[in-house]
Amino acid sequence: MIAFPDINPVAFQIGSIGVYWYGIAYVTGILLGLSYAKYLSQKYSLDVTPKLLDDYLVYVIIGIILGGRIGYIIMYDPMRYMEIFQIRNGGMSFHGGVIGVGLLSYIFCKRNKINFLSLTDVVSIVAPISIFFGRLANFVNGELYGRITSMPWGVIFPNDQEHARHPSQIYEAFSEGIVLLVIMYFASSRIRQRGYNTGIFLVFYHIFRIFCELFREPDMHIGFIISNISMGQLLSVPFLILGLYLCQLKAK
Repeated sequence: MIAFPDINPVAFQIGSIGVYWYGIAYVTGILLGLSYAKYLSQKYSLDVTPKLLDDYLVYVIIGIILGGRIGYIIMYDPMRYMEIFQIRNGGMSFHGGVIGVGLLSYIFCKRNKINFLSLTDVVSIVAPISIFFGRLANFVNGELYGRITSMPWGVIFPNDQEHARHPSQIYEAFSEGIVLLVIMYFASSRIRQRGYNTGIFLVFYHIFRIFCELFREPDMHIGFIISNISMGQLLSVPFLILGLYLCQLKAK
């Protein structure tokens, strides 16, 4: 068994305000993703120029924060609706963030007269970078940990000193971050129908998510939704179907 590393979730203090590794991870992932997106836009002479990507960054940040938070409250903890804008209390939903970014991306595309799927194709290629850092931050916070295990790499997390658990955050960082980034790199190496890369991202992310949820402890206040199906797995199904549909567009 492995003892949880003694990492303070607060990276440093600015006066009375603590700057958390979780926030640093989000910012790092977004900025690295932006740099990679600019590189791709120049390499492939895409409609989405580096200047447009700089303007788009604000939309992404707002979409992630509002979508992720509102999505979490609606999907995972509706009884906390009074805390919906109290982000520092914790609780963000990946699927809510996807919906939030998707809606604001559509608005951005309308305002700048660019194709929606052209933009989401670029975002899909770089998104695993942010996911990777986000999952590492989940591990540092000792949250979203896995189910009880007897495997030698089981981790004793601070919130459960009695049982070793799967480090499911690391599983997700590896599969949804590193492996998916490699998949998206090869998917973007050839010019295809608009929407194809978006579809590939949705398909493989949700395949990995459904698999990793097999090792992840469901939220205590929710438990399993149907039999042994978690909320994360259930929410992944419609996104997986959407991804398969977008992948089929390339053949038309």
